[in-house]
Amino acid sequence: MGTERPLIFVTGATGLTGGEVVRRLSARGVRVRALVRNAGTANSAKAAELSRLPNVEIAEGDMARPDTLTAALRGVDRAMLISSSDAAMRDVQCAFIDAAAAAGVGHVVKLSGIIPELDSPFRFARMHGEIEQYLERSGISYTHIRAGEFMHSYFRQVPSILKSGALFLPMADARIASIDIGDIADVAADVPTCSGHEGRIYPITGAEALNMAEVAAKIAAATGLPIRYVDVSPEDFMSARLAAGAPPYLVEGLAELFAERRKGKEATVYPTVETVFGRRPTSFDEFARRHAAVFRGEQPAPRV
Repeated sequence: MGTERPLIFVTGATGLTGGEVVRRLSARGVRVRALVRNAGTANSAKAAELSRLPNVEIAEGDMARPDTLTAALRGVDRAMLISSSDAAMRDVQCAFIDAAAAAGVGHVVKLSGIIPELDSPFRFARMHGEIEQYLERSGISYTHIRAGEFMHSYFRQVPSILKSGALFLPMADARIASIDIGDIADVAADVPTCSGHEGRIYPITGAEALNMAEVAAKIAAATGLPIRYVDVSPEDFMSARLAAGAPPYLVEGLAELFAERRKGKEATVYPTVETVFGRRPTSFDEFARRHAAVFRGEQPAPRV
């Protein structure tokens, strides 16, 4: 490669977080190769948008099929590992780690969950813990970015806000330290482009832990809409999600997640964004004001 600039590989590039990582790396003048499963399907518009960014090239491949990644990973120095939370997440990410090791990728940055506990009752926390362990044992240099709840997840509440003026969530009075996806993307762009992050684990959250009544009040203040928080039972929450067409596996996972949140598992505020990366994390007030039109139903909400 000589003096050529390092090439950063980003998986999940057409997703909300992956796309933001690609855009930030591009803006910094970093060479990026963005992985797209099939640029000719529903992802085509997103892939085309990314391909128009400076320093960005698109590669087709499927993380679940390592043989499709051989060409895509050729010449890659470092990789950002992001994929959907679904039943195949552990197998898909571990398969990618194998492919990265075979291709000689020097460093993999994994976007993980804030509670990646191997014995957690929450299935995706267990998966994240197992993937982290697999990466650590792979022989590849690694960094784990453990992100708290995405502020953008409250976009899922827009239908109930517009219909009922309420957030219906099984959270009791528990607090949660959320983080803006833009802050996650900034950290994720910093790590593979700077030295000193090898072998590090970074839990990242916003600067405050809020209960759902406070979240509702902040969205109400930003939008001018009357919005309240309604604590619902886990059973009613699951029934509503199933009735809305959510897959049972994911609904069961959400029930496990909210049970952990009610125990305070995601209430800790970590100062990492500011103390390690020198950035002031976005407050929920700022997030709500920025996306007020989405919460009012005036703009479509990005899929989270």
